[in-house]
Amino acid sequence: MSRKRFRIVRRIFGLYLPLAAFLFFALFPFYWMLISSFKGNPELYNLQANRLWITHPTLEQFQELFARTAVLQWLWNSFFVSFLTSMISMTFGIMAGYALARLRFPGAQAFGLATFVTYLVPTTLIFIPLASVVQALGLSNSIWSLVVTYPTFLVPFCTWMLIAYFKSIPRDMEECAMIDGCGRIGAMVRIVLPMAIPGVVFSGMFSFTLSWNEFVYALTFISTTTHKTMSVAVPTELIRGDAYFWGELMAASLVGSVPVALLYSFFMDYFVSGLTAGALKG
Repeated sequence: MSRKRFRIVRRIFGLYLPLAAFLFFALFPFYWMLISSFKGNPELYNLQANRLWITHPTLEQFQELFARTAVLQWLWNSFFVSFLTSMISMTFGIMAGYALARLRFPGAQAFGLATFVTYLVPTTLIFIPLASVVQALGLSNSIWSLVVTYPTFLVPFCTWMLIAYFKSIPRDMEECAMIDGCGRIGAMVRIVLPMAIPGVVFSGMFSFTLSWNEFVYALTFISTTTHKTMSVAVPTELIRGDAYFWGELMAASLVGSVPVALLYSFFMDYFVSGLTAGALKG
């Protein structure tokens, strides 16, 4: 076998086939969700029908979903909570990340490590004490309970990611700005933050996604149907006992995945840039 042919075979079996297998594994659930959303109930529950294709496409599932459920309210709740908590978390994450990356004070490294360890604490361990806090604040069964509790795991995440990104920015430009008359905050706002936009956007996107998909807190703190977010409303409102409304479940899952998909589509360049810097620096 020639060297050129050997390279082609190695590339096929070492790269393309594993990549194709991974893509199939990752994308098939979304394909199944998509085709199930556009099937009518007779076709959906017919075991003799083609399971991998749509014979008679219909919007029946979406019509039933929007007519019988408060899916638009769930979407708004998810967007409101995710956007607000992301903004709060990024604000505190930027300040904490900058301080830990740029300022020299005793215990800075230990505090940064403690921030990362705090993010690793599972939400299932702290939702009970947080429930007491939410009740004491009078926020039970309100979406504001999520706005208060989500930053407990989003702020450590944003801080840890931004520490790595701020460290990747040379100090020289910031020091030159301070020599020219800028204070510490002025140099951060005018010099460091514009250069850190990819890292900030990356942290914001991940924070938004974590908030959008969060389940434990939303299930614990909210019981009213119109106050629920998509992550909780879909499994709790569209599954009643042992009755599964598969068509509406798939349609609701598809609708709930669209905002996150659009977010990553528009900001993919920032996401890749921020992910690369966070992985290589620090």
